[in-house]
Amino acid sequence: MTDVTKLKETLWKKMSDGPFVMAGLTGDNQHSEPLTVMLDKDQVDRLYFFIGRDNRLARGGAAMVQFVSKGQDYFACLSGTATVDNDPAMIDKLWSKPVESWFPGGKTDPNLALLRFDIADAELWEADMSLTGKIKMLFGAKVDPSEEGSHARVSTTAVNS
Repeated sequence: MTDVTKLKETLWKKMSDGPFVMAGLTGDNQHSEPLTVMLDKDQVDRLYFFIGRDNRLARGGAAMVQFVSKGQDYFACLSGTATVDNDPAMIDKLWSKPVESWFPGGKTDPNLALLRFDIADAELWEADMSLTGKIKMLFGAKVDPSEEGSHARVSTTAVNS
C-alpha cells in the first residue's frame, strides 16, 4: 500500500538534496531544459527558477517539470503553470552565490527573471523495491505490484493534504 504522505515528504527532501530538474512549456513543441530549482519552504506547490529574460520559458504558460533524484530511486512529473514573477522580496530570499555567477549584474541584472512554477498536480514514484522483488528480478521472475515500489498521482504536494 502506498503511503502518499511519505511520497510527498520524500519529494521535497530529494529535491533539496539534488535540485536539478527538466522544465518545459507544454504544447509549444519544444524540448525541456535543465534548470536548478529554488525551494521556498514557506510555500506549498510552488517552485522557483532564476532564468534569463530571453529564456524560452519566460513567456510562461502551461508547463511540466520532471525530476529524478541523485540516487535514481525517486521520480516526479509535475504539471502546472509557469509565470515570471519578479517579486523583489522573493528574489532576495532565494538569491545565492551560484545564482550570482549566472547574473553578473546581481539582483538588478537586466536579464534576470524569476520564474514561478505553480504545481497543479503531480505523479510521484519511489523505487523502493522489496527484497523479495529484487530477488525475483535477479532471476527473471515476475515482480508483483506490491513488491515494486510506491506510486501516486496527487492534486497537491503538500505533506498534510
